Amino acid sequence: MNQQEHKKGLPFFGIGKILPFLKKFRRNLILMVTCGLMGSLVDIILPLFRRYALDHYVGNQTMDTIFLFVILYAVTVVFAGIANYISCSLATITEVSVNRDLRETAFRHLQTLSFSYFNQNSVGYIHARVMSDTSRIGSLASWTLMDSVWHISYLVGSAAVMISLNARLAGLVLLILPVLVVLFSFFQKKLIRVNREVREINSRITGNFNEGITGAKTIKSLAIEDEMSQRFMAETSNMRRRSISASRLRGVFAATMNFAASIALAIVLWKGGYIAESEVGTFSAFMSYAQGMMEPVRWIIDAISDLITTQVNIERFSNLLAVQSDVIDTPQVIAKYGDILEPKKENWEPIRGDIEFKDVTFRYPDGDEDVLEHFSLKIPFGSHIAIVGETGAGKSTLVNLVCRFYEPTTGQLLIDGRDARERSQLWLHSSIGYVLQTPHLFSGTIRENLLMGKPDATEEEIWAAVKAVSADEVIAHLENGLDTDVGEGGDLLSTGEKQLISFARAVLADPRILILDEATASVDTITEAKIQAALDSVTQGRTSLMIAHRLSTVRNADLILVVRNGKIVEQGTHKELIRMRGYYYELYTRQYEDEATAQLLA
Repeated sequence: MNQQEHKKGLPFFGIGKILPFLKKFRRNLILMVTCGLMGSLVDIILPLFRRYALDHYVGNQTMDTIFLFVILYAVTVVFAGIANYISCSLATITEVSVNRDLRETAFRHLQTLSFSYFNQNSVGYIHARVMSDTSRIGSLASWTLMDSVWHISYLVGSAAVMISLNARLAGLVLLILPVLVVLFSFFQKKLIRVNREVREINSRITGNFNEGITGAKTIKSLAIEDEMSQRFMAETSNMRRRSISASRLRGVFAATMNFAASIALAIVLWKGGYIAESEVGTFSAFMSYAQGMMEPVRWIIDAISDLITTQVNIERFSNLLAVQSDVIDTPQVIAKYGDILEPKKENWEPIRGDIEFKDVTFRYPDGDEDVLEHFSLKIPFGSHIAIVGETGAGKSTLVNLVCRFYEPTTGQLLIDGRDARERSQLWLHSSIGYVLQTPHLFSGTIRENLLMGKPDATEEEIWAAVKAVSADEVIAHLENGLDTDVGEGGDLLSTGEKQLISFARAVLADPRILILDEATASVDTITEAKIQAALDSVTQGRTSLMIAHRLSTVRNADLILVVRNGKIVEQGTHKELIRMRGYYYELYTRQYEDEATAQLLA
């Protein structure tokens, strides 16, 4: 959405953009609106019951129809209760159902987006789109709709009844409505401004609170608890001041509105006194309508403000759904192989694992220069490729292309001799085992995490994978073995234990392509030795790519690609690169000297 469109805003507060999500609930919505209208009609009729009672039973001092009156009044009240119950129940059902559909749609859409989107947007930003924005939209589609039906119909109906009872007095009472609009216009901008400030401060408090939890170890290691506490207290104090200011402003606004309502009642008392002499019931009805009309007017004014705010939520949610992935399968590919969420596995060809970069030039979507230029490389099935370089050199670029996390800017990436774009992303991803530098486990047990690699794995297959990476020793020391809970993100296990479990998960899936992204960089020397010992066996019969910082781990690779400043500057075997005495030689000797010095000082 461009700036001009943003300023103009979406027509009808953007409601048209969420109508597709409401179509399946149209029966509920129609019944909810109908019951809301009935409930409003009863609220309009009730003062007329009181008018009749005062004029007939009090004024005429007769009780001839009291039994019928009581029956009708009771039936009307019961009818209103049933209508209100149905409308409220349907509003609740609609709200939670719309929220579910919106969040499911957003979450499914997120699964289709490429890495660049998640690199450019924070977790908090995405979380707000999926949870907070959808919550506001769901409330708009249910409670706001129901309340608007009740308040608008009550306002119109009350005005019509008042005019029918006494047009002149009704006109005097209704004159207060323009005054209320003017008052709201005066307060609206100030209320929106202070509320926006409060929300922004609240966002900063949430961010600081999140950092205080996730960064607890860093805070303690830097001994900055006092500084973090003071920062948090400063924000909460600021929040308190702004919240009090906002509350005072809302109080003034509410008092002003109540004052206006009192004026309406005063008009009825002043000009309606002559009615009371002969028509006590009519006077009472006017009092009820004059007082009751103030709440709908206030609600309508507030609802307009809420609609303006919710329009932003609709825009944000719509913009999320409008985001397109940088990596998209063609309609022809989807028709044959399916997509990420609905694969057609029966059409998937077996993958062997031959990889070829064919005249590939690549630039990241947010970059301003080419990372690869006319790069060509054949990686036969079963090869063990190492990618080395200093931290931040761009070692992950080749792996990202192999996994189709990004597409080549020009050129082709061939898998088994065919352009990877001729088959679906999921076809390729299902044959890749990826072990990250920072391992991630999902909440649940070790067994549940392992089965994510292969849901139908047998007990024998699970233990074979666990033993292949020497993770059986870790599991043997846990009280519940494979059924041990790993905690959120695997936090109940050490980094080394998490890495071995994630390695076993990748091996269990029996991938044709295995990728190790600095898998030993964040673990202890014992775990590193276990992973190194497992590499020789688990890489057999697979094409493997290993991103490594420690060069001692790549000496047996079939080919080593040396990356510097985002570009491949050297390639060859360990011996060939050492003989070249180039950049790899410099890195290797420097690292070897550092390790030797560390051993002497140990």
